[in-house]
Amino acid sequence: MTEDLRALYPSLRGKRVLITGGGSGIGAGLVEGFVRQGSQVTFIDVLEEEPRALATRTGAAFEKVDLKDIPAVTRRIGELIDRDGAFDVLVNNAANDDRHSIDDVTEEYWDNRLGVNLKHMFFCSQAVIAGMRSKGAGSIINLGSISWHLALPDLVLYQTCKAAIEGMTRAMARDLGPDNIRVTRD
Repeated sequence: MTEDLRALYPSLRGKRVLITGGGSGIGAGLVEGFVRQGSQVTFIDVLEEEPRALATRTGAAFEKVDLKDIPAVTRRIGELIDRDGAFDVLVNNAANDDRHSIDDVTEEYWDNRLGVNLKHMFFCSQAVIAGMRSKGAGSIINLGSISWHLALPDLVLYQTCKAAIEGMTRAMARDLGPDNIRVTRD
């Protein structure tokens, strides 16, 4: 039998955590990690089968919402806050790094990729800020990527969004710092 040597952070016990794109990949790892810390985890995903299995396995709450539908996602976040209280932590994780050439980008595809990789981060953050202010503290974590520093090909829209996340995070950190809301990029 191997001993579990992963760190436990008592300060996360009982914290309300919202994770976007939590149904698979990095997001699923985040869900599992926060649940292990004793946090009350809710995660949003557009998929259904894999996220439902994760919710059953971990005890986290799963909300099927398309993050590109800003009115639906902000309404659902508001309902969750009204029902269970403000979130302490938001992890903006959802993204999709599908490959594309510059020549193949249409305006519709541009709008879709910005919706998947950037736009929801701002509006999910906006939806939790009032509750964090009322608690006197909060943490918003925006997952970025180093891909835009590496000159990887066929990712111009993904890399555009990931570069923008750095600027958005810095601006939000400046504006929300006085409210004791930390905004970081990972």
